[in-house]
This record gives sequence, C-alpha cells and structure tokens, in this order.
Amino acid sequence: MEKPHILSQEKIQEELKKLEGWTYNDNKISKEFKFNDFMDSLNFINVLAPFCEQLDHHPDVHIFYSKVLFELQRFDLGGKVTDKDFMVAGEIERLYKEK
Repeated sequence: MEKPHILSQEKIQEELKKLEGWTYNDNKISKEFKFNDFMDSLNFINVLAPFCEQLDHHPDVHIFYSKVLFELQRFDLGGKVTDKDFMVAGEIERLYKEK
C-alpha cells in the first residue's frame, strides 16, 4: 500500500476548493453532513467503511443523531493532512450525493 503524502498549506487550500463545505482547522479537514435519522447516519458510515479499510485510512466520525461530522488527518504522521484525507473526503462526497 502506498504511503500517504503530507500536503503543504497551499496544496490543502487548493484541494479544499474542489470539495464544497469542507474546512481546514487544527491540522484536519472536516465537514458535517445531515441525514434523515440515526439509522440513516449509521447506514452511511457502514457503506463508507469498506473504502476506508481498503485505503487503510479512517476518518474520525462524530454522530449527532441525524448529523455526522467527519474529521480527517493522519495521526501516524504527526496529525497532518495528507493526500489520502482528500481521497476519503472525495468518497464521502460521492456516496452522499448518491444516497
């Protein structure tokens, strides 16, 4: 599996322009998504999980009943944002638009 690459501040800002609503703060990218209810929130995470496992890159997931906050950074690289964070963010966006 290819090692993730730490991104510069400039590259992070450039990548954020491609993902509507995502923000960069405290060395992580994040976005909150709204769902119909708690089960809808959980089902979405379960659909996303295999992609994250395959990529070996897992978001922090905070469930607030019908809202889910995803936060992405790479802890094993000192809590930095990497190219894999944006891969996962892109997949989250793709799956959310399909639901």
